[in-house]
Amino acid sequence: MPARSSHTIKVILAYLSVYLIWGSTYLAMRFGIYDIPPALLAGLRFFIAGSALFAFGFLRHRQLPADGRALRILVMVGLFLLVGGNGMVVWSVQWVHTSVAALIIATVPLFMSSIDSLIPGGDRLSAFGWFGILLGFAGIAILVSPNIGLLEGDVSQPKGIAALIFASLSWSIGSVYSKRHKIAGDIIVNAGIQNLAAGLVLISIALATGEPALVSLTPSGLIALLYLIVFGSIIGFTSYTFLLRHVPAAKASTYAYVNPVIAVILGVLVLSEPLDLRTIIATVVILGGVGIVQASKTKTR
Repeated sequence: MPARSSHTIKVILAYLSVYLIWGSTYLAMRFGIYDIPPALLAGLRFFIAGSALFAFGFLRHRQLPADGRALRILVMVGLFLLVGGNGMVVWSVQWVHTSVAALIIATVPLFMSSIDSLIPGGDRLSAFGWFGILLGFAGIAILVSPNIGLLEGDVSQPKGIAALIFASLSWSIGSVYSKRHKIAGDIIVNAGIQNLAAGLVLISIALATGEPALVSLTPSGLIALLYLIVFGSIIGFTSYTFLLRHVPAAKASTYAYVNPVIAVILGVLVLSEPLDLRTIIATVVILGGVGIVQASKTKTR
């Protein structure tokens, strides 16, 4: 098989992984926090996944980070993506429906495009692109407001919403930073280091806040943890880091179109979460804004 065709297949498989798997991780998080507190759940997930990835790469003699600078970049990206990003999502689903969480995280491309447009050397957005960003954030306002006209629905806890917005911003900063600071090395080893760094920080937070004493593990909680480790981190996160290396950051973030749909469907079917008119309209507005931003970036390039 020609090298170009093999690379194309890898990119397609990576897209499918982040599209389909990450949409289902919100459900796994919700089941997981019933048994394991959020910081500990996320910390165990990343520490175990990172250990497995790094051990695999090390035993297969894969390329390690070249120097201290490369290691610092990997740790920094891991902290932004997995502690500030994913860690806050796990914390938020204690109070926020998984479908709402996925919709707010769908704004990641809006944050990424804004950051990329404002920093020196970034891709500038057109006026149409900035309109898309405003539209996307208007969708969040529709989603989280107690009521807007006739669009009444469940009210989410403000602290959960704030955590999700912070998570979107942190994940966006980490993604743009990763794209701007490309380093050599094996993708599996690099992903392992990022997961290990995040896992150690989150486990330290869990220990400092006394979370281990609150653990009450059941089979469903164990299955949720294993699913997050194997599919969410080892397969999903490695696929995302592969995409960040081989496609533009804005294209890598297109998983935001698919994840909310999967999360909403699973939330309704498995958790009996409400699907009201406000959520449907907010979904259309948010994804419409993301679509406008993506189209604008493609055009201006």
